[in-house]
Amino acid sequence: MAKAKVNYQRPRGTVDILPGESELWQKVENIARNTFAEFGYSEIRTPMFEDYNVFARNVGDTSDIVEKQMYDFHDKGERHVALRPEGTAGVVRAYVQNKLFGPEYPKPYKVYYMGPMFRYERPESGRQRQFTQIGCEALNSESPQIDAEVILEALMFFKRLGITELRVAINTLGDKETRDNYRQALIDYLKPHYDELSDDSKERLYKNPLRVLDSKDETDKKIVANAPSILDSLSGYSAKYFDSVKKILDKFNVDYVVDNEMVRGLDYYTHTIFEIMSNSPVFGGGYTTICGGGRYNGLISQIGGPDEGGIGYGIGVERLLLLLREENKSFIPQPGLDLFFVTVGEKADNFAFELMEPLRTMGIKVDKDYQGLKVGTQIKEASRRNSRYFAVIGDKEILSKEIELNFTESDSSEEGKKVSIDELLGNPEKYLK
Repeated sequence: MAKAKVNYQRPRGTVDILPGESELWQKVENIARNTFAEFGYSEIRTPMFEDYNVFARNVGDTSDIVEKQMYDFHDKGERHVALRPEGTAGVVRAYVQNKLFGPEYPKPYKVYYMGPMFRYERPESGRQRQFTQIGCEALNSESPQIDAEVILEALMFFKRLGITELRVAINTLGDKETRDNYRQALIDYLKPHYDELSDDSKERLYKNPLRVLDSKDETDKKIVANAPSILDSLSGYSAKYFDSVKKILDKFNVDYVVDNEMVRGLDYYTHTIFEIMSNSPVFGGGYTTICGGGRYNGLISQIGGPDEGGIGYGIGVERLLLLLREENKSFIPQPGLDLFFVTVGEKADNFAFELMEPLRTMGIKVDKDYQGLKVGTQIKEASRRNSRYFAVIGDKEILSKEIELNFTESDSSEEGKKVSIDELLGNPEKYLK
């Protein structure tokens, strides 16, 4: 009986991030960490899987994520668990479970996260089943200043990446009074069109009619085009709150539009919601969201914490990197070495090997050949490894304790510079940086 063929390919909807690519990820992550720290955020790391209800009850059981995209299963202990499809619900669960709302903790409690998320959807460029999200959450707060600040923070992060041609869209979903009023207005408008709605929208009409506004079905889109605006149902408090957010953004010269059709894809949002978009040709035309978020008053208490609000956003890193490569090619790092030793003979090889350790302890990126290649091939390897300098070591260099640092780029007009081993070890940055 023939053995079944084993599939050693990566799972569909996942990617391998290889050396040469990972350096770009690290650069983006470092800029994110530095930017968020300046706004008072600290890193939080939560599990990649949670109890199913952390997402089903809090992301929203009428959302596409829970209904169609979530990876959930029963483990060997028959516990119903799910791989995290987004970051906020797990962060809020950690906030409540660890009682980070106590008087000894700051308000708002500001955290950021970075890590893989999982959604079962059709893979395409910039969208995978395992994808990476960078996000921020400001918990235990309700303030128009905080709402505006998270938008300003995201825009500063993009600016530092060299991405500036962006569209900022904002809307409000109001408070409970607003949502109740608007929910009824939507149901009254949609009921006469019930038979024309898609099956998904029929299911959602009475559970959460706002989700019908977010339908991708073409017929649904035509029906909701003339639906009442949530801005017409705002309570006095919600209207004043939204006006305050807009005034702060105006003060900081943020170019934004109010999009009263935007509802976002998760059920927990209230008050301010926003999306930051790009119409770069890399996305195939039209505006594509690269950052989205909003306020989620009620989510913390729903998970068992105090009745306090929060606001946050998430950035899809794969989509962001597509945009970076198109909009700011100079940002892409070129990994390489400071110095590559080219050795002639076994004695020189051992000498170079011993020399590398003290240089590395001083932060110098240095390497050598380990295959016994010919000298010319070693010099080509220095170039292939993108090393700034190479130095040939043979018997003469060992005796004189002096080496010549040569620029690896063959078209460089600068001549090599001789330096003693002692001088190099005394201050390597002087000669190599």
